Amino acid sequence: MKTKFKPGKNIAIKVPPHQYEQTVSFYRDILGFEQISRGSPDPYASVTFKFGDKNLWIDSTASLSQAEIWLEILTDDIDQAAAFFEKASISRRDEIEPLPAGFNGFWISSPADIIHLVTKKK
Repeated sequence: MKTKFKPGKNIAIKVPPHQYEQTVSFYRDILGFEQISRGSPDPYASVTFKFGDKNLWIDSTASLSQAEIWLEILTDDIDQAAAFFEKASISRRDEIEPLPAGFNGFWISSPADIIHLVTKKK
């Protein structure tokens, strides 16, 4: 059976702390995007906006020197996906950010170093 993937509902813009307030203001005050509450507590400042049918997270991340875009990918079988990526020599990046205990997913990096959260479709 072929491993299937589809886009998730979350897009994250990880920004260094010195750019965080201006970035949040851009989406909230300049573009007028609707701010929504987030479902899980994070160890850093984070704001979420409606972005069409997606959630746009703006996260202050101290370890960055410039902004990064992170994407979510959904799959039906997380173990099969992990094996598929390993066979395709796609880099696992589990060190990039801790996931909550019991979370069914992992991080990978595209060949262009775009971070993707791979998680089980609900």
